[in-house]
Parts: sequence; structure tokens; C-alpha cells
Amino acid sequence: MQEVKKVINKQQQVADNDGTIVTERAKTTRTNVDPKVTIANVIWYVYGLIAIILAFRFVLKITGANAGNSFVNLIYTISRVFSAPFDTIFGVTSANSGNVSSVFEPSILVAIAVYALIAWGIAKLFTLNEPTVN
Repeated sequence: MQEVKKVINKQQQVADNDGTIVTERAKTTRTNVDPKVTIANVIWYVYGLIAIILAFRFVLKITGANAGNSFVNLIYTISRVFSAPFDTIFGVTSANSGNVSSVFEPSILVAIAVYALIAWGIAKLFTLNEPTVN
């Protein structure tokens, strides 16, 4: 990831009202970030959101959270879109203890890993031809 800093130093001598010469110095720093790097950062940010939502789903399922709760239902609804392609990879193991039903879904962990690889691949495509900074 490359960040370009450009420093501009200006020095100017001017005469004051009483005739004395005053030296004025100004230093300007401009930072330019390559748009490809910004796009790669956005890709990683989106992946982070997806991974967090899937991690919430995993923890809520394994702890047997009440699906009738509005927050839990929201997480299940949003994360279902991202976990659906992986739901049938493994069998689902569940354990019941009274009214609590704990579900272990290893497919969610696979989904997090696959989305990480996809994000890495797409981000790498944008920064493929970036020069290396030594």
C-alpha cells in the first residue's frame, strides 16, 4: 500500500513597513493516496462487516440464543444471506438442555474463511501492479 507525501518548502524575503527585510518560510505537506489502495481498504472493510455478522451468528447459535429476540432474529436474518451457500457442507450438531437448543454450525467458520480468501483475492487484484517500497 503506497502513500505519496509531497513536501513543498517556500522561502520569501519581504520588506517590512520600516524597511527591515523579513524572511518568511512556509512548509506545505500534501498526501496523496492511490485510489486503488482506497478501493482495497473498502473491500477489507466490507469483509470485516460480513465476518463480524457471521461471528455473531456462530456465537448466538452455539450458545442457544432465543430466536424470538429481535436482536437475535436480526442477526440471523442478515447473516442467513452470507451463510446460505455453506449451510449444507457439514451436518449440524445440536444439543438440547431444557428449553435451550445449542447448535454447532462449522459451516459458518468455513464461510468466514472463504469470504476472507475472496476479499484477499479482489484486494490483491487492485494492488497487483503497485511498486514495492523499500
